Amino acid sequence: MAHLLIIDLPGGNDTDILKAAKNRGDTFTFLTSDLNLYQSQDTVKPYLDMAFELIEVKGFDFEVVLAKVLNTHQKNSFHALLCLIEIRLLEASKLATVLGLHYLNLNSAVLLRDKYNVRRRLDESGIAQPDFALATTTEEIKSAVKDLGLPLLIKPSDGYGSQNVVVLRTQLDLDPLISPIEIMLPSRADYGLGVMANDRLLAERYMTGRLVGVDTLTVNGVHKFLGVNEKKMFAPPSFAIQGGSFTPRNESHLELEKYAFAILDAVGFDSGATHIEMMLTADGPRLIEINPRLVGAKIGRLIGFAMGRAIHEDLIEIHLGIWPLGLDEIKSQSVATTRWFTSPVEGVIKSITPPKWSDDNIKCVEFLKGVGDKVRPAFDNAERIGYVMACGVDEVKAEELANRYIEEIDIFIERA
Repeated sequence: MAHLLIIDLPGGNDTDILKAAKNRGDTFTFLTSDLNLYQSQDTVKPYLDMAFELIEVKGFDFEVVLAKVLNTHQKNSFHALLCLIEIRLLEASKLATVLGLHYLNLNSAVLLRDKYNVRRRLDESGIAQPDFALATTTEEIKSAVKDLGLPLLIKPSDGYGSQNVVVLRTQLDLDPLISPIEIMLPSRADYGLGVMANDRLLAERYMTGRLVGVDTLTVNGVHKFLGVNEKKMFAPPSFAIQGGSFTPRNESHLELEKYAFAILDAVGFDSGATHIEMMLTADGPRLIEINPRLVGAKIGRLIGFAMGRAIHEDLIEIHLGIWPLGLDEIKSQSVATTRWFTSPVEGVIKSITPPKWSDDNIKCVEFLKGVGDKVRPAFDNAERIGYVMACGVDEVKAEELANRYIEEIDIFIERA
């Protein structure tokens, strides 16, 4: 039985890592800057009640965090540290270094918290990627537009979760009367838990093709390619993900595997999980960004359904420095699909009635909003109402089942 230090939860409510710890028989200490955020949620509080200890540090001052963690470590030694959110990646790496635990090295953690610096490192390594530039002022944004040309994508260099992303497609998007360029900086973006954006923007050539995410696990610099999640987005101008289908590794993934491993080696990734977003362009795979953590938006759970194993338990093993038993021997696999659903209008939910039928291949259904909640069409991932996960012998069968379930959910929304 291991004692785990777990830092915050993805989305502020994803308890899958806590469930995995419980299933393994591990104990855990939970560290956050805002305990009330979690204890106020009926679905999260019962898991926190099982913790060995709860540590709260308002503002997350590292010296205070370190002192409190070491105090707990003296009472009950930590065997692994897990952090599934990027905004605490640096603190997690620093803590793991002091505690002597398996975790991403600090140099790579610093690098991966800045998407522009990652682009520079990959450029130095000769890895194919879109042209890019850094912008920290409005004038630098305009200069990037001039130098790189249109279409152009601009996003926070320290961002995550498709937040505050802008695409400039035509000259009309540069019209001062409607262009977002003039108001992008300062952004004053709040990432939550007291973390504010640093207002370093990455501008890069907008790519077209098939959007995919590849998922990996790494122990001591040795990488394991889990498979490919082909993502589906809501229609523009939304940047929210409508869902995806995860296919475990097969022979058709060899090119993606080689490209992903070259990227990981270039940034010195030596421990943990990654979710690497790529665009499959006419010229081959091109990196969108590296997420140095287990994939969010419940896709970790989806991977588990497709591979027939608990991927969050595998992640704990990885952070214990152990290669998960049986991970290399998986042969019989299915395709798993997630479909998120949103409101077509702005309003308030008055009722939600799920379908009356059941199917063993409907693996998971979750509603993130309920009666009385305000909803609106999705521009980013925070606006989604819920999701369905389904499995099938192939992607078509899994998608058909998930879509059928969503179509038969009866949701009454009173327009605002």
